[in-house]
This record gives sequence, C-alpha cells and structure tokens, in this order.
Amino acid sequence: MRSSNNFPYPSHILGNGTTYTCCCTCSQIPPPSLPPPPPPSQPQPASFSQTETDEQDGPENLSWRRLHMSRAKLKATATTSELLSGFAMVAMVELQINEPTAVPEWLFVMFAVCTTFLVSVHIFALMISTYLLPNIEAISKLQVSRLITESPHERMRGFIELAWAFSTILGLFLFLVEVAILCWVKFWDYSFTAATASTVIVIPVLIVFVAFAVHFYHSLVVYKCESVVSDMKDLESIKRHLDNVTIGQTNV
Repeated sequence: MRSSNNFPYPSHILGNGTTYTCCCTCSQIPPPSLPPPPPPSQPQPASFSQTETDEQDGPENLSWRRLHMSRAKLKATATTSELLSGFAMVAMVELQINEPTAVPEWLFVMFAVCTTFLVSVHIFALMISTYLLPNIEAISKLQVSRLITESPHERMRGFIELAWAFSTILGLFLFLVEVAILCWVKFWDYSFTAATASTVIVIPVLIVFVAFAVHFYHSLVVYKCESVVSDMKDLESIKRHLDNVTIGQTNV
C-alpha cells in the first residue's frame, strides 16, 4: 500500500492507522482559500491638541470671546448695582434728622437729588443686566456654535457697554459723592470737624478714582483697537487658508 503522502487525491486515516481513499465528490472540493489580507490602515485622526488649535483659529472663536466678555461685564454690573443701590436706599430711609435741625435746605436737596440719581443709574444698569444676562448665560452653557448668532451680545453691545459704564464709572462716582453729602447731613448738628474730615478724605479718593478710570478706559480702548487689528489679521489668514484649499481642490 502506498503512503498517504503519495495519493493525488484526498485520503483519510482510519482509527487503526489504515489509510483509505475517499472516492466521493468531496475529493473534488478545492482546498479552503486563504483569508483576505487586512485592509490598509486608515489615517489616524488628528490629535486633540491639533483639533483644539484648529477650532481656536476658526471664526467662531471671535464670537465666543466677545460673548464671554459681555457675560462677565453683565455679571459685574449686576453685582455692583445691586449692592450700591441697596446701600443708597437704606441710607436715605434710615437717616434720622433731629427736630429742630440746623441743616440747610439746600443740603437736603443735594442729598435727595444725589440719592435719587444714584439709585436710578444703578437700577438702569441692573435692568439691562437682568434682561440680557439669562439669554447669554443659556447660550454660553450650551456651547453650540450655531446658536452664537442668536445671542443678543452682538446686537445689544451698545447697551452692555452703557450699563458697564453706568455701574462702574458714574455709579461709583455718585456713591462717593453720596457718602460725603451724607456725612454733612448727619454731622451738621453735632460736629463740623467730623463732616470736614470726611470731605477731606473723600476728595482725594474722588481724584484718584477719576484718574484711574481715565487711565483704565484709555488702556481698554487701546486694547480693543489692538484686538480688532488682531482679529482682522486672523480673519485674513483664515480667508487665505480657505482660498488655498479651494484652489487646491479645483486643481485636483
């Protein structure tokens, strides 16, 4: 009997080691084909840092930056206006005047006008913050780029800047004047020295406050101009990049 390795067709081995040849149609079955080669490796996606950098260079980043700046201004405006307007109202309501009193009427008029003007300015700033802040907060928390156009921070930018100026410049200035007038109304019947001392302290503080406000807003205007120039350069760079991509796709 020939060895099983010499058979030209399939053979089997019995349990006792005897070799036999299969004469059925299974001998015509071709051997199993080899598995297909693995597909070529796909290009790896860009890393997170690269993707994040590309997103930061996109045009949406400019709108998101302005949105967060407007949100921070409105929050500061709301907090400052709440505190100062509440303090002014409490000071006017809780003021105790002696009867009879030597306080001149013109000083009462100054106190009433300053208090009313102070409260009105802060209430106006607080009203703008209360109306605009919820919409901006909702969009900033969703972090959806297509909703950035629905935010009122672009259309109402003038009102946001007005509320910011009323609360941090005019409102704080009137608050310091209110403190000086309140000291005169309170101490007129008791001590001119105390009222004069409070005025001597408030006047330098007012001068420093005005100087700092002018310097700060001058620096802020310079920064805004530089930021606008930088944003324009970024937009021009994005436009050139998109033009190059479009030209490359057209050539292909």
